[in-house]
Amino acid sequence: MRKEKKDSRRLTKKQLSEKLTALFQSQPDETFSFKQIFHALKLKTHPAKMLAIDVMEEMAWDDFLSKVGDGAYTLNTKGQVQEGTFIRKANGKNTFLPDDGGTPVFVSERNSMAALNGDHVRVQFMARRQNHIKEAMVIEILQRKKDTFVGRLRVEKDIAFLVTQENLFIHDILIPKKKLKGGKTDDRALVKITRWPDADHKNLVGEVVDVLGKAGDNDVEMNTILAQYGLPYKYPKRVEQAAEKISAEITEQDFKEREDFRDVWTCTIDPKDAKDFDDALSVRKLKNGLWEVGVHIADVSHYVKEGDIIDREAQQRATSVYLVDRTIPMLPERLCNFICSLRPDEEKLAFSCIFNLDEEANVKAYRIVHTVIKSNRRYAYEEAQQLLEDNGVVDGTGEPAPKPGKAGYKGEYAEEVITLDRLAKLLRARRFKKGSVKFDSEELHFDVDEKGKPIRCYFKRSKDANKLIEEFMLLANKTVAESIGITEKGKKAKTLPYRVHDNPDPQKFENLREFTAKFGYKLKSSSTKGATARALNKLMDEVQGKREAKVIQMIALRSMMKAKYTTHNIGHFGLAFDYYTHFTSPIRRYPDTMVHRLITRYQQGGRSANKEHYEDLCEHCSDMELVAQNAERDSIKYKMVEFMGDRIGECYDAHISGIQSFGIYAEIDENHCEGMIPMRDLDDDYYEFDEKNYCLVGRRHHHVYRFGDPVRIQVAKADLERRQLDFTLDDGRPPKVRQAAAADAAGYGRKKGKKRRRR
Repeated sequence: MRKEKKDSRRLTKKQLSEKLTALFQSQPDETFSFKQIFHALKLKTHPAKMLAIDVMEEMAWDDFLSKVGDGAYTLNTKGQVQEGTFIRKANGKNTFLPDDGGTPVFVSERNSMAALNGDHVRVQFMARRQNHIKEAMVIEILQRKKDTFVGRLRVEKDIAFLVTQENLFIHDILIPKKKLKGGKTDDRALVKITRWPDADHKNLVGEVVDVLGKAGDNDVEMNTILAQYGLPYKYPKRVEQAAEKISAEITEQDFKEREDFRDVWTCTIDPKDAKDFDDALSVRKLKNGLWEVGVHIADVSHYVKEGDIIDREAQQRATSVYLVDRTIPMLPERLCNFICSLRPDEEKLAFSCIFNLDEEANVKAYRIVHTVIKSNRRYAYEEAQQLLEDNGVVDGTGEPAPKPGKAGYKGEYAEEVITLDRLAKLLRARRFKKGSVKFDSEELHFDVDEKGKPIRCYFKRSKDANKLIEEFMLLANKTVAESIGITEKGKKAKTLPYRVHDNPDPQKFENLREFTAKFGYKLKSSSTKGATARALNKLMDEVQGKREAKVIQMIALRSMMKAKYTTHNIGHFGLAFDYYTHFTSPIRRYPDTMVHRLITRYQQGGRSANKEHYEDLCEHCSDMELVAQNAERDSIKYKMVEFMGDRIGECYDAHISGIQSFGIYAEIDENHCEGMIPMRDLDDDYYEFDEKNYCLVGRRHHHVYRFGDPVRIQVAKADLERRQLDFTLDDGRPPKVRQAAAADAAGYGRKKGKKRRRR
């Protein structure tokens, strides 16, 4: 034992390098942890282990090894030429993201070949200079991400330009005046690139495809956001015409092929401004004492046939898009708001999950069937919530309504709604007990006037009426997925699009554990899904109401993987379901229509569908979901800036909602609008960004700005063009005093920087 220690201590750097080289080359496909490497090379002493780590760092720097996480390495078998995505940044710090998901690599502007954000490129890695970061050079643009861009026109005497909102072009987009299509200065326009930069011409040249209108007009700005993300802002007339030809008549054959639920009490519960009612609930007591609850979903696939003109348009859109003041539907209005919509007092075709539940909401039996329904009542969420509260339900407690007195429950159909609420709460409690993750989401909403101008801004929290609907939709989605995914032993499950959610990222989860420990919380990391989810739920309960609650929830959310559509089922971590799909919203989500068609096909004895085809569709739907979310966020940002534009100079109480190296984000307590306080306005000290602890720390006075801290802000600037809101700290000091303090703090920072460099 002693001899081995002595030998390992005597290894020179060169000898250790040779041993490591031999180890990695002998198993080129393996990833070795530090522990495995130390064991393989028989390194027993601390100095030997530290020397090995230093050598591996140098090998990774020279691209001989690739680092995997914080404590593992593998042989770098990739060549000097790779393919991936080019990410252009406004600050010039462009990066190349390899197709295999490896570490991003810096690409300087001179080596970018004028590639644009999102372009698929081929790069060559440059020889590493000592003490310099790894760099790549674009050698070929394989595929452009897009060839149309939206922006504001600037028309001059001889030439016109498009000024884009992304502001990520190194050269202007030039537009010949004869290609302006009538566009004038300050018009928003959609422009198609007709000539890309080459060796002779550095500029992009384009032509106007569509003039959207004058900048500042509400409709124009909303359409601009859609066009910016490549989303359609007009519905094709030929598709609308095809929808007009569809008959809404329910035939005798339809009645023969379906279960008749027209005489069973049924309702819809949706937002007050909704028109597309794609789900309804029915409830009745059976003779055996069980409750029959029907989850009825609009039967879109009955009207939209696979491959027809309406289906092709819906498939391309993949989802409805919800901007602040409008909905851009996936389906033509005649279908989404009239024929398919489960409107009250109208006979409608539905695809339904019918459950038999006992008093504890245990599912005793279910069936998935085509039905005809007739909704008795359309509730807005607020109406259903009021009905529950009028009968003793206290929102947020999880407790059902107390038993009625002799007069019964108050309100029309109160007993039915209260029964559904009671069963939903039992389902919800059981779901959390099994490991479903608790994240209470809040959504920013605006009330707008007839011109689209925001007049009120507020957070909308999910209440019992929302949770009632959510719980039965989850049950239906889970049940449909299980009906296909769970098979007899030896049998292969048929193709189905699943909605999957992978386990949290291990490294991010470890970061969360370390961060929460500083506040005194103990978050146990575990290898099992259920234990991890229970640990997260325990943490969320413990931080509830504390100042650090928002930052911890934010970091916890960041540790989560994104949910997506795929035919390869891995379960849904967040919901703690082994099988889950989307079945309940075919009016606004294309995957649900896909699921409806496949379930119908399999019920009729059809063979399993082509998995590769459906996987491609799943990937497209996941991509479009993300694009729609980004457009929705941008519309919220625009309305937030527009709302605060009338309040320049006003002061508000706020709290810190985000911290970055370039400044602090603050959210106003009164209306939840968020803006940024630039670093230059933190003038009482020179601040450094502590990324690990999410705070700014003053060098001289050691003042700390933390996530959740209360601040007093003044609205300084509302830039609608960039959708950016700027605040300053309101400390009561005159502007001249504040400017002098800023100069003093900046000078102190420079002095400290020089002193540090001399060391």
